[in-house]
Amino acid sequence: MNLKNKKVRVLVGILVVIILIVAVRIILNIISDRERAARMAQTATVSVVLDRPMRRTLVPQLNFTGSLDPVWQAQVAAKVDGRLEKVYADEGDKVEKGQTLAVLEQTDTNADLLNAKGAYAEAMAGLGKAQRDLARYRRLFDAGAISQLALDDYIFALENAQAQVDAAKGVLQGMESKAQGTILTAPESGIIAKRFYQEGYYAKAATPIFSVADISRLKTVIHVPEGNISSIAVGNKARIIMPAYDNKTITGQITRIAPVAEQPSHMFATEVSVENSEGLRAGIYVHVELEAEPKENVLTIPNHAIVMRGDQKTVFCADEKGIITRKVLTVGYSDDKYSEVLSGLDDDDVIVTEGHNKLREGSQVDLKKAGKKQ
Repeated sequence: MNLKNKKVRVLVGILVVIILIVAVRIILNIISDRERAARMAQTATVSVVLDRPMRRTLVPQLNFTGSLDPVWQAQVAAKVDGRLEKVYADEGDKVEKGQTLAVLEQTDTNADLLNAKGAYAEAMAGLGKAQRDLARYRRLFDAGAISQLALDDYIFALENAQAQVDAAKGVLQGMESKAQGTILTAPESGIIAKRFYQEGYYAKAATPIFSVADISRLKTVIHVPEGNISSIAVGNKARIIMPAYDNKTITGQITRIAPVAEQPSHMFATEVSVENSEGLRAGIYVHVELEAEPKENVLTIPNHAIVMRGDQKTVFCADEKGIITRKVLTVGYSDDKYSEVLSGLDDDDVIVTEGHNKLREGSQVDLKKAGKKQ
């Protein structure tokens, strides 16, 4: 009996110990869960910096690079095959419109031209004979001496003679054009930018022999983003800085803006021209600074508030409860501090300016710690 009581007591002790261990484990788990929940509650509310969009005046400073090129440039090519017999212009020479630059060998073309002139003269003589014959036989027909059929033969002969004259005249004009094509002339006044071949070279038709350029005015073509296109206009001044001339600055003017943007870049080709009174060399590298129109009372946000999502510009916004949403923006002009907001935000919106890396849509921010501006 005592033995049994002892076993019972041992079993009861073991059960009590087990119950105590289980109870302790349960209590520890409850404490751990509460601590985890507290930590999650602390991280659910994020501290960030908030602000509102502001209206301000932006003075766009648009900077571009380009090449200062001639306003007009063309290649002078041979119209016919032939050997370069004489070259009268060299690179750098100033030439006037119509000035002879080079002459191709003319022996063959002159012979062809003489043959064409002879054929034309022969055709004209035949036409004259046909006209006289028809006049004579028409008188005979009027007198009743010949039939209508005989007269028709002379009418046909006249028409045939006229056709031969027309054909011979076409050949003659072609030969005259070929003969003129042996003389290369300047299409406009300018300078010889490039001479490709020397005397003795056999040039095929359409082979460029010279490049002629007018450098009295120079131009550079820049590409303005669509967000800035409303800030410029034809007639606006531009500063052109030339590193090749110790960063010398000259003043140019916008002379043309493309009516249609290039795709898919949404850039507008813009031509800036300048008078070359100082005899600058064309083709040099330049920086272009445009004098754009001020943009007044535009809605702006700090550049560091913008968060990229793919190719979209977005911003995190907080509502009155601190819940975060993401808004997609259309941005206009941007300088080194602020960006113009064309659409996507209102003046009363509250935006996140710092702490983006802690956020996602649906997050909650601590408005008090953020010091939200009113």
